[in-house]
Amino acid sequence: MAVHGLFAVYKPGGVAWPRVRDAVETRLLAGLNSLEQRSSRQHVRFLPGFVEGEAGKELTPVATRLPVLADHPLVKGPRFTHLKVGAGHRLDVKSSGVFVLGVGQGCRLLTDMYNAHFTKDYTVRGLFGKATDDFSDTGKLIEKTTFDHITSEKLERILAVIQGSNHKALLTYANIDLKTQEAYELAVKGLLRPMEKSPPLITAIRCLEFAPPEFQLEIQCLNETQQYLRKIVHEIGLELKSTAVCTQVRRTRDGFFTLDKALLRTHWDMENIQKAIQDSRLTVQTELEKSLGHLERTAHDEHIEMDQVEEGDASR
Repeated sequence: MAVHGLFAVYKPGGVAWPRVRDAVETRLLAGLNSLEQRSSRQHVRFLPGFVEGEAGKELTPVATRLPVLADHPLVKGPRFTHLKVGAGHRLDVKSSGVFVLGVGQGCRLLTDMYNAHFTKDYTVRGLFGKATDDFSDTGKLIEKTTFDHITSEKLERILAVIQGSNHKALLTYANIDLKTQEAYELAVKGLLRPMEKSPPLITAIRCLEFAPPEFQLEIQCLNETQQYLRKIVHEIGLELKSTAVCTQVRRTRDGFFTLDKALLRTHWDMENIQKAIQDSRLTVQTELEKSLGHLERTAHDEHIEMDQVEEGDASR
């Protein structure tokens, strides 16, 4: 039974992503090998047997069909010993959340997801008043500061500045003129993407909870790492004339895979993974065609404009 496609699992914090991928592969192999297998081959062998003869029972060779022992599971081992399982956008050990995997021919779709530059959503928790060497609450403590002067209004102003500067950078890397109708329509459709590789970009950021010293942010971004998000928390603390460390990074969406579609550890089995692949197949196809089609059209238009410029220069 073939298993091909994309699906999402929930990666818990404190576990490296290769262990998650290997655990899923192990359970899929166990599911495949538990399926009913075709019957063993048989061959004919002449075995000694007794037949009725003139002098009574006589010992003579008798043609007998026997199973081929080489086909026995205890001899040849499990039928499936390897399954190609690819990992999408990684999550580091401390982070948790939506982790996309591809199995079989679905691994090629992971490359399409990278090329489509889909945004990802995170909830990020922070704590004012401390600074560490790795921007997390488990790092080596470097400094303690006061935070009584921080208000939700001051935090919102800093977040607005971050979003504004990143939005301008996104337009630059998307090669879109901010004043055009095209830029407006793409922004409304959520199709503003960098044309090529770009640094981390935050497309949206807002505060979900503010209860000093604790706070929680929702961040939508591109090309990020989880360490980059922890650094953002650190820089927010500095901008507010204080310090801050990150206590949690949780991915709630990766492209078209959301938290409610991510399989929990207890559901990492053949039946649930097959169902998840089937349920997401149409969405995967539709979203990839829409995003990759837009990028191809934009690249084609830019190529035509370049040719027109070169022809104009040559005619002068």
